[in-house]
Amino acid sequence: MFEILIQTISWCLLVTGALFYASGALGLLRFPDIYSRLHAVTKTDTVGLGFLTLGLVLQSGPGWTTAQLLLIWLLAMASAAVNGQLLARYTLEQEVPDDT
Repeated sequence: MFEILIQTISWCLLVTGALFYASGALGLLRFPDIYSRLHAVTKTDTVGLGFLTLGLVLQSGPGWTTAQLLLIWLLAMASAAVNGQLLARYTLEQEVPDDT
């Protein structure tokens, strides 16, 4: 019974993460300027990866795989924030038109 509950929660987290990724892709396609697009991609990808990681952690159980998954999530969160900041700063310095 406990295993079925863990699997159900895990799959719900995985589906939620996939939906966050889909909403980020939709925001990338639909938002008007580059700053809105960067915000949509960095935020939804970070949250989506968090849900996917938690879903996979529940399936993998305690151990080295869980530690690796959490480390990947932390590195991805840090790199998404830094990449978003650098792209926004570069765009501001280059004075890229808003309609690109």
